[in-house]
Amino acid sequence: MANTIVSTGLTVEQWDDGYFTEYLTENRYAGEMGTSENNIIQVKENLTKKKGDRINFALVNALSQAAVTGRSTMEGNEEDMASRSFELAVDKRRNAVRVAEIDEQFSAISLREAGKFVLKEWSMKDTERLITKALGDMNGIPMTAAAVGLGGNQTALDAWLVDNGDRVFFGNSVYTANTDLSAGLLLLTAATAAQRLTAANISSMKMKAMTYANPKIRPVRSETNGRHYFTLYAHPLAFRDLKQDTTITAAQREVSVEMENNRLFKGGDLLWDGVIIKEAHDLYEYSTLTGLGAAGTTTVVPAFLCGAQAIGTAYARRWRSKTEEFDYGDKHGVEISAIYGIGKMVFGSGVGDRDDLKDHGVVTGFFASSTAA
Repeated sequence: MANTIVSTGLTVEQWDDGYFTEYLTENRYAGEMGTSENNIIQVKENLTKKKGDRINFALVNALSQAAVTGRSTMEGNEEDMASRSFELAVDKRRNAVRVAEIDEQFSAISLREAGKFVLKEWSMKDTERLITKALGDMNGIPMTAAAVGLGGNQTALDAWLVDNGDRVFFGNSVYTANTDLSAGLLLLTAATAAQRLTAANISSMKMKAMTYANPKIRPVRSETNGRHYFTLYAHPLAFRDLKQDTTITAAQREVSVEMENNRLFKGGDLLWDGVIIKEAHDLYEYSTLTGLGAAGTTTVVPAFLCGAQAIGTAYARRWRSKTEEFDYGDKHGVEISAIYGIGKMVFGSGVGDRDDLKDHGVVTGFFASSTAA
């Protein structure tokens, strides 16, 4: 069992609070997380104040009714918000390290400091992985090559595509029937540049979100400049192909001025047509759909265009530390744990609240990759 080494500080409660703050502000998705319906990743902590293992999010759709004017009667002409709910379950998630006592007695805080870096890295990575997996979730089927290619999953995958046909896009609109997922993937060809992630395809995904999706997907309003943006999380292979698009490279010359001090935008991001494009590194190990494209040789990769309330994050208990003694007090363990859950927000588009589930704030794009890996 591997041991670790040390430092000093505060009260345990203060340490835990500081840890949670750093965890929130330093993770890769920090700029998109917040407690309001205007955030891509909406965070709720309702369960920290009461018992329960799940939390409900009210899904807010954009209003479309024209204004009632002049002496016209308002009563009886209110617009139905058609609000649906999304229920998210939480679970306990934890990890720990052991620290060897060498020649001094550790305080409760110095023990925590010894394991702080690796535990914080692990907890942030745990959250990032849950977000990545949530983005690719298709009614409970993960977006992995094995799951998407499995014959027994095709009926469920096709049902997801039918329900989400107004918010799924295949590169260069190569497949629009939206009834058979595997058929759509097989039309994506590595040699066809227009079927990769390009500026034109991003604009088409934005058009789907704002015009064809029913209900429409709301962009997020920036607190910095008042403008509205979508965020697109791109598979690393798709992001690499996008950077070869001369339209994109030319457009980046003006980006630094527009996005200065914008919390949604970070170094390395791209901007096109009101869409902030981010490279989502975890998608490489999780959602590289090798051999599922044309002729069984093309690698297909996803990109997710997200608006408000795309992902829900629920905390029943924030990250909290604990220490334990082993080996007659010579070894000390430090555990970090939280009770939380992360999921893609979905709503029922059928008669019932949970019938015919549709992704609330995401347009899912499938693209050919110019190389297999």
